[in-house]
Amino acid sequence: MVRVMLAEDQAMVRGALAALLRLEPDIEVVAEAARGDDALAAALETRPDVALLDIEMPGMTGLEVAAALHAQLPACRVIILTTFGRPGFLRRAMESGVVGFLVKDAPATQLAAAIRRAAAGERVVDPTLAMSALGAGDNPFTERERAVLAVAASGASVAEIADQLSLSQGTVRNYLSTAIQKVNAQNRVEAARIAERNGWL
Repeated sequence: MVRVMLAEDQAMVRGALAALLRLEPDIEVVAEAARGDDALAAALETRPDVALLDIEMPGMTGLEVAAALHAQLPACRVIILTTFGRPGFLRRAMESGVVGFLVKDAPATQLAAAIRRAAAGERVVDPTLAMSALGAGDNPFTERERAVLAVAASGASVAEIADQLSLSQGTVRNYLSTAIQKVNAQNRVEAARIAERNGWL
């Protein structure tokens, strides 16, 4: 029996996934969570074989939960289930110890098979995502540039970015200028869009 912990912030999606998995004779859903921090606590308490995580959750992101589980519960195999088929997410997920990466519109039979394969020690990655990730190349931004771009993506001014990240405005301008050059963007808004589209933020 493969014991699964399911984390998804949308109640309807979480309920549907749990119901589908419970139809499988060899899969048991041992915990469900709507928040990333609750997912980590539930996994540490129930010690599932496989953790099925959404990327975008309140509390902690799926990637943050994956990294924490990799450190604190290394026997637990993590599969990311997402609507965001962005190549940068896949790369970051693999760096966080994730063994599976699937898009949410995959057939239910594919999800059950992926859980079994992950529990058996295999890596399971949506083939289209894998090809996109290989084609996109590495994330060109430093951690600081990513942080500045992430705030810039919301339309914040240089002063607001500087205030939020406790940096000087000159430093923020330097990071933005470098980031814009790295992706040949016209301005910081375009650079942030490119970074978001590739899952680099």
